[in-house]
Amino acid sequence: MSTPLRAGEQLASADCTVRVVVVRAPADGEAVLACGGSPMVPATGGRPSTAGITGLVTLIGKRYVNESDTLEVLCTSPGVGELSYDGVPLTVKAAKALPASD
Repeated sequence: MSTPLRAGEQLASADCTVRVVVVRAPADGEAVLACGGSPMVPATGGRPSTAGITGLVTLIGKRYVNESDTLEVLCTSPGVGELSYDGVPLTVKAAKALPASD
C-alpha cells in the first residue's frame, strides 16, 4: 500500500535521474506516482548528474499534471523516464493565457 502524497514532498525516480516536488496532491492520494514504470521514492542525498544524457522525456522546470488536474508536480531534475500516476501518463501543464490589456 502506498503512502499519500503531500504538497512539498520531494520524490526521486528509482530508475533514472528524474526528481520532482509535489505542488498539489489529490485528497485521496492512494494511487502511485511512478517514473519509468517504477514507483517514485523519497529523494535523499545530492542531485544526480544529468551530463551526457540524451533523449530526455521529463524536462526540468516543467509542471506535470494528471487528467483530472488533482495532481501537479514540478520537475527539479530531468531524465529519460516518463511520469505516470495510477498507470496513466502525466502531461505537461499548459501555460495560462494572460488577459488582454487594451
